[in-house]
Amino acid sequence: MRNELEERIMSARKILDEAQIVIIGAGAGLSTAAGLDFGGERFEKLMPEYGKRYGYDNMYAGDFYPYETLEEYWAFESKVILLNRYELEALPLYKKIYNIVKNRNFFVMTTNVERQFVKSGFHEMQVFATQGDYSFFQCSKGCHKKLYYNEDKIREMVDETKDCKIPTDLIPKCPICEEQMKINLRADQYFIEDQAWDESSKRYNEYVSDVGLKKVVYFEFGVGYNTPGIIRYPFEQMTYRNPNAHLIRFNKDYPDGAKENVNKTISFTEDISIILEKIYPER
Repeated sequence: MRNELEERIMSARKILDEAQIVIIGAGAGLSTAAGLDFGGERFEKLMPEYGKRYGYDNMYAGDFYPYETLEEYWAFESKVILLNRYELEALPLYKKIYNIVKNRNFFVMTTNVERQFVKSGFHEMQVFATQGDYSFFQCSKGCHKKLYYNEDKIREMVDETKDCKIPTDLIPKCPICEEQMKINLRADQYFIEDQAWDESSKRYNEYVSDVGLKKVVYFEFGVGYNTPGIIRYPFEQMTYRNPNAHLIRFNKDYPDGAKENVNKTISFTEDISIILEKIYPER
């Protein structure tokens, strides 16, 4: 006799096997589950000098620290981007998700900015990273809509960092208005949605609109209530409106779905990697 967890696993497998479409929604909880931890032992191992100097214990806190100089801020920020965007290989959990859906009709919506989906095999044309990308600089005042790929500049900043500061001449400046550059992350009204972002948004929205009444699984990973209007609430609404839709939600803190979807939602608080391996051990 199967236990309750086994029933959920078997139900998720059946729903996925029968689905005509799989739409993935991924938040920060997926990257954390995959091992991309911005605090704890990883921070202590990779950025001990920053914790010792400024007193914070994770990379998120470092983003909001009131650095006295831009030289200090960019020393920290460049190290974070190097570690989480350029030096980190495709993580096994992301590759597992890709292996599950790679031969399916699918699309990805993510608020994550580390580009792990593309690294893991997903084609850029099937991924909409709505909150930006660590890979690009933009004008901090949004004076024009061009983005600038930053790998060489980031590596140079890290290489030249001394005493938690970069040289002043490495501070990135906008080539148009000469204001400071910043990373292309949605944090204020100056976030740049360039042509590539517009095209990606259009592809995703057209894809979602074309679902109709097809059998669709909304495959949601680590999406909480930081920005629920981007993935969590829309997934619940689309599940409700389509009688042939189901929501599979992985969330250790907020697993419950809308009460209207109680018979169409399968939730897991358990470890994502372990559950996916049990659902599809052969992939």
